[in-house]
Amino acid sequence: MSVKPLSNEELRVKAPTLFTQTPHFEVSDKYHFIPTIEVIEEIKSHNWHPVSVSEAGVRDIQKEGYQQHCVRFRHFEDLLNPSENAVELLLFNSHDRSKAFSISAGIFRFVCANGLVLSDSVFESYKIKHLGSRDNDVARAVANITAIKPKLMDKIQKLESITLNENEKQSFAKSSIPLRFENHLEVDYNDLLIPHRDEDTKDDLYTTLNVIQENLIRGNITGVNKDTGRRFTSKQISSISKDVEVNKGIWDIAERIASIKEPTYLMAP
Repeated sequence: MSVKPLSNEELRVKAPTLFTQTPHFEVSDKYHFIPTIEVIEEIKSHNWHPVSVSEAGVRDIQKEGYQQHCVRFRHFEDLLNPSENAVELLLFNSHDRSKAFSISAGIFRFVCANGLVLSDSVFESYKIKHLGSRDNDVARAVANITAIKPKLMDKIQKLESITLNENEKQSFAKSSIPLRFENHLEVDYNDLLIPHRDEDTKDDLYTTLNVIQENLIRGNITGVNKDTGRRFTSKQISSISKDVEVNKGIWDIAERIASIKEPTYLMAP
């Protein structure tokens, strides 16, 4: 389960946009440009190291090098002593104003290589304004995520301790369908509960959350378009924004279920 941090050379190969030194020509003159690599270096100085990166595809070739991107960081302690789950720091940005600089928290589950982005009900994303000075927002956001790491790990343990019966698991799956599929797309919610490995044949809330998340994100769910009558098979989500939206929604549903099953469960960190 050990993970090797990405060097700047590896980051440049995987996501050249991180090293862009000028904003897109369409942005305002008032736009205060911040190269993403500068923020990456600042985050690294606080003992968080980049472990994965992704950048959005572009339809307009003129947006190449300016598009939305996401970098996931893991704390030095978690790299040194890896466990089944790890709290991650997520940095989002773009250089064409399609996505503001923001830093939020996530959880990475090694058994299925799933990265879960936490709902804003758990961690409020810290926006870093491109207009003017960022006033040490990066250091403050990193400090906040570092501080809540133990509480987030406690949340995982609590979700793992909550057992769901079959009806509750099905309700979870039904509630998650609108996160990925529009009303005219009909899918069988039971397909979202199919595990892909022996480790996921459990009935606890955290495992159920991850099974549903994997099926929604990775696709291969069949259904019917009620408007046309045609069958379809979902593809893996490639949009960074949609990935985050689905992940946050799943976590939010899981927390609501936890608060019902265990009234003493606190939805705030």
